[in-house]
Amino acid sequence: MSREDLTLQALGKKTEYRSDYAPEVLETFVNKHPENDYWVRFNCPEFTSLCPITGQPDFAEIRILYLPDVKMVESKSLKLYLFSFRNHGDFHEDCVNVIMKDLIRLMDPKYIEVTGIFTPRGGISIYPYANYGRPGTKYERMAEERLAKWGM
Repeated sequence: MSREDLTLQALGKKTEYRSDYAPEVLETFVNKHPENDYWVRFNCPEFTSLCPITGQPDFAEIRILYLPDVKMVESKSLKLYLFSFRNHGDFHEDCVNVIMKDLIRLMDPKYIEVTGIFTPRGGISIYPYANYGRPGTKYERMAEERLAKWGM
């Protein structure tokens, strides 16, 4: 392990799962290539949350795609964070937007997008998508262009 890895709390330790929404478990590490634009993609095919009205479980694949700057999210802490939604009641659209906003606060990425591919309930699937590009940069324009094309 390098010196920077020693500050990580979740990696390499016994896993403790939170029973409700826990953004405080998210951790970062330093990007060794901030001068490069490159994609980092996470797929979480076993995401669960609760319907805030009925309390019934909702199941989804959460896809996170981002261009890192100085900080990157540590994958085990991201897993624990996403798992913390298991007993949390929020609509599909809220889950996707909350995840994106928490990751923006955590990392300040150049660009990020989060997609939720929720399984059907009552015969209807919902696939919310949210994205963000750093204001005043080419990434802001990229976010606008990708958002415009996403629903096609």
